[in-house]
Amino acid sequence: MLDYSLLAALAAVVRERSFERAARALHISPSAVSQRIKLLEQRLGQVLVVRGPPCEATEAGRYLCRHVEQVGMLEQELLAQMPALAPDGLGRTTLRLAVNADSLATWLVPALAAFAESESALLDLSLEDQAHTAERLRKGEVLAAVTDLAEPVQGCRSLPLGAMRYLATASPAFINRYFKDGVTLEALAAAPCLCFNRQDRLQALWVESQWGAAPAMPTHWLPSSQAFVDAACAGLGWGMNPAAAVAPALADGRLRVLRPNAELRLPLYWQTPRLALPMLDRLTQAVLHAAGLGLEA
Repeated sequence: MLDYSLLAALAAVVRERSFERAARALHISPSAVSQRIKLLEQRLGQVLVVRGPPCEATEAGRYLCRHVEQVGMLEQELLAQMPALAPDGLGRTTLRLAVNADSLATWLVPALAAFAESESALLDLSLEDQAHTAERLRKGEVLAAVTDLAEPVQGCRSLPLGAMRYLATASPAFINRYFKDGVTLEALAAAPCLCFNRQDRLQALWVESQWGAAPAMPTHWLPSSQAFVDAACAGLGWGMNPAAAVAPALADGRLRVLRPNAELRLPLYWQTPRLALPMLDRLTQAVLHAAGLGLEA
């Protein structure tokens, strides 16, 4: 039989990425956490945590953490129906999700708030480029993901959310400086662009969609959706922004599109395990509802 006090220690170490922080979360000593992890590893005959900093789960450790999350959701359902089993009140389970920053900055938060309002659950979000969130799901590091991958990850279902529409925008002053003779490949090779991180290819994808190839472009790295819009308005560079995020700046003239009718549409999907977990189903319904309001068909 599995000892869930040991599994809880494992899940806490992986979630907090530290034995000390896991100990604070569990209200026990770091040595007690360490002893529980060692005991679990001895019983299973394999390493479950790569000691850090930061601490990271092995493949077997990630599998067990996913199991802990799933059991936690089932326990919440049971305790909601039979509160006498938990006289001190319902505990909270933590659900790990991988999402892209633009979704979090535009349409996703209302879904998370609506879900959390009625559930005894906490959310642990990892920000990744939409092309890489599915990999977190594939490795068992998260329970669900917003991704641009339509094909289901093994053991998961993929539900279409809608499309996020992106516009290439820059300030009028920036356009006058770098694109006074028009937006060309030569001009793009000299004009600084904005990128969220090294995984962000939206700018290159837009250039490729318009000209068939993208030159090497000077780049400012800005890992913040709001800073992306602010930097474009300030004239730091041009970048791809969600249409909803830049609508006010386009309306008042702080931003302009680089090319009329040259948008980039990015279909998004919600991927979750194919398991009968009512709490996860309710999260899925909240996400689908918010996507229906915030994304385009």
